Amino acid sequence: MITVISGTNRKDSMTIRVAALYTKMLRKKSDHEVHLLSLEGLSVWERGEKLKKTEERLLIPSNRFVLIMPEYNGSFPGILKTMIDNTDIRNCWWYKKAMLVGVADGRAGNLRGMEHMTGILNYLKMTVLPNKIPLSRINEEIDKEGNLLKEETVKVIEQQIEEFVNF
Repeated sequence: MITVISGTNRKDSMTIRVAALYTKMLRKKSDHEVHLLSLEGLSVWERGEKLKKTEERLLIPSNRFVLIMPEYNGSFPGILKTMIDNTDIRNCWWYKKAMLVGVADGRAGNLRGMEHMTGILNYLKMTVLPNKIPLSRINEEIDKEGNLLKEETVKVIEQQIEEFVNF
């Protein structure tokens, strides 16, 4: 099972659009069951019932994760780290695989945030796909309906997804 995580809790974010796009593309390219997890409305500040149910339903059964992470102050959102920190680390993350996608309106596409997250995931005994995509100038890459606007970007994402499915 693959779970795509939209790494922010902001409403109507570009990140959720990218996460929905990846979910759709993965469902077409993979035999795996694919789910989308949005942090919007999910209480992650403590290990409460809602978070435990999310663990049972999505995190523990998944053996692969796609983390779509917007750039917040040169890294990724604290809400994403808080969610990871308040889960059952061994059962949710250890010895699983991850693919990272950075989202930014600027030029770097959250490269630094993806590197920060790689270190964290490696600490959690996870294997990270080396092909990490920084989606820069995201407002020029995807429209309000979640459609990619540039054919080159479609090809790059399709290549990353193919590598992840075979990873």
